[in-house]
Amino acid sequence: MKRRRTTLLAITALLAAALTALPTGSAQAEEVEQVKNGTFDTTTAPWWTSSNVTAGLTDGRLCAEVPGGTTNRWDAAVGQNDITLVKGESYRFSFSASGTPQGKILRAIVGLSVAPYDTWFEVSPQLNVAGDSYSYTFTSPVDTAQAQVGFQLGGNADPFTFCMDDVSLLGGVPPEVYEPDTGPRVRVNQVAYLPAGPKNATLVTDATTKLPWQLKNASGAVVAHGRTTPRGLDASSGQNVHSIDFGSYRKRGAGLTLVVDGETSRPFDIDASAYERLRLDSLKYYYTQRSGIGISDDLRPGYGRAAGHLNVAPNKGDDDVPCQPGVCDYTLDVTGGWYDAGDHGKYVVNGGISTWEVLSTYERALYARTGQAGKLGDGSLDIPESGNRVPDLLDEVRWELEFLLKMQVPDGKPLAGMAHHKIHDEQWTGLPLMPGDDPQKRELHPPSTAATLNLAATAAQAARLYRPYDRAFAAKTLDAARTAWAAARQHPELHASESDGVGGGAYADNNATDEFYWAAAQLYLTTGEKEFADFVLDSPVHTADIFKPIGFDWARTAAAGRLDLATVPNRLPGRDKIRQSVIKGADRYLATLKAHPYGMPYAPDNNLYDWGSNHQILNNAVVIATAYDITGASKYREGALQSMDYLFGRNALNISYVTGYGEVDARNQHSRWYAHQLDPDLPSPPAGTLAGGPNSSIQDPYAQSKLQGCVGQFCYIDDIQSWSTNEHTINWNAALARMASFVADQI
Repeated sequence: MKRRRTTLLAITALLAAALTALPTGSAQAEEVEQVKNGTFDTTTAPWWTSSNVTAGLTDGRLCAEVPGGTTNRWDAAVGQNDITLVKGESYRFSFSASGTPQGKILRAIVGLSVAPYDTWFEVSPQLNVAGDSYSYTFTSPVDTAQAQVGFQLGGNADPFTFCMDDVSLLGGVPPEVYEPDTGPRVRVNQVAYLPAGPKNATLVTDATTKLPWQLKNASGAVVAHGRTTPRGLDASSGQNVHSIDFGSYRKRGAGLTLVVDGETSRPFDIDASAYERLRLDSLKYYYTQRSGIGISDDLRPGYGRAAGHLNVAPNKGDDDVPCQPGVCDYTLDVTGGWYDAGDHGKYVVNGGISTWEVLSTYERALYARTGQAGKLGDGSLDIPESGNRVPDLLDEVRWELEFLLKMQVPDGKPLAGMAHHKIHDEQWTGLPLMPGDDPQKRELHPPSTAATLNLAATAAQAARLYRPYDRAFAAKTLDAARTAWAAARQHPELHASESDGVGGGAYADNNATDEFYWAAAQLYLTTGEKEFADFVLDSPVHTADIFKPIGFDWARTAAAGRLDLATVPNRLPGRDKIRQSVIKGADRYLATLKAHPYGMPYAPDNNLYDWGSNHQILNNAVVIATAYDITGASKYREGALQSMDYLFGRNALNISYVTGYGEVDARNQHSRWYAHQLDPDLPSPPAGTLAGGPNSSIQDPYAQSKLQGCVGQFCYIDDIQSWSTNEHTINWNAALARMASFVADQI
């Protein structure tokens, strides 16, 4: 993803680029303390406090009385300015701190003390009464004499006492070497392989010749054996690896292990039932992402919460949201929808691709040779609408569709029919923060061509899928799609600003050619009208090679038209060429998978992993799976199935990137309310939540402090602070739901 996300102060793209290029060694041989009076033996000078904080000495510590009722972390603070940083030098930032009563969140930063207030390191530990000591290293991306060490204490409803001591910013220290625990050197799909499917694993070893392997059942008996295939150096991980193929073993079983080179893999099953669960869990995720409705603890034990953004204090609410200053003179009711990711923003562009992929999961089940639409029927997802004789998937997606329709500019207003790009908080909020506790002002951002075409495409798709269940709603969505299409044709180059990234992601995209193609394709598939067929056939996108190494996502939407034109029944001239283009794309991804020692259809240039790389892998697998739906050729089925192995543990870090699946799984995704890592009273993300995955740009300060110089697959850390490698989003889970449903159908 190319959007920007921070918890307060954006690090510019220039800074991020500079930081990834920093040398690993210290630029200064001697260790030099940058903080003055960090031990508070006789005074608190030169430390300052914000005007609402009272601080003094208590038993050789600085103790501050922090007021309650503040909105943002930075609304109450203690800090020290005029600190010098040297570009390329490593620093150890350490301190001890306590909070009474316990459970308050501290945001400790090293950043710029003047505008634009860039943050170069941050961490948000939860304080306790007894106190803890904290120590971190990071590398400065700048030369400055205007740095600041800050302890931000606001955003709490109740007052508390904060104490700190032994504050140090020591320059010239060796950079911290982060060594993730990768467990056994045998990497397997820790969840399950299908009995009648491929079964592959990867061994990390220095050996250059074939090695014997054994497959053992839960009792330890050897049930299969063979020899590894040396693959040499894997550029995506920097490891020397072998491949293991045990696909000839087809018996069901639980708790199996692979033993090779003196190592025993993590356990796994050979069974399809896990994917039946994942099909539903990956879709159940959306209920707990809903805005504007209380989440029932009866339906989601442990995840119940108050409704967010319904104009109930402290929320400013979403039922009468104004535009940013100067954008419009009206307010809109934009309640409902899904929170996009780990914050409280809602975006038409990302909501659009998410809606399409979840609806396409259902539409595939209607038409594909292995589709099982009944598995997604009424009652399958345990949501409030269950029991209304409408498939639960359609009920869930309607919650988002209704929001998307509300984002359309009203008749009689400038740019009528266009869609506002997004709605979110005026400023970034900190972690953790439940939706119902968000006190920020909400704002509509300017309409954009891309958002308008996302609305046109998804509303047109909805019209054909909801027609059997609610003809009035289907007519409403088709009318909105036509209106949006006409508005976009009138304003074809109204693009979102790259700089509009305060309080929410920018989601900037300066080329809407692919969105026009997608929207025209969906309108044609629903209406069969010549206008839309002609537009599709005349579009340069129609014959372009769109299945590139990175794949499709919110900013590259041509595949959302091409795949549906290839699979949804229609009479578009030259449809066979469309289907052949999908097959050709699948062949390319299949070749990538076969060449990759970790068996995935993703090999970005120079092994520079993209933001949200895990969903890119899944979307490339969707193309392979679609080729199977078109041709019935087993090589595509096997390729699609094998693509899942990486997500569930057959990777360099030996981790499952889906919460609740696998022996070692990601469970600290960046989120304001799935924030168990910061607050034990809050849950981890629900089972079936996909982590973004390795991201070579490591834009967030926490990842930068740990992952400097990381190679490909190692550019990931399962920590709530790492929003650039470990966020969850509605579009990433849509890709997971699409592929989980495909795999579950291959029994």
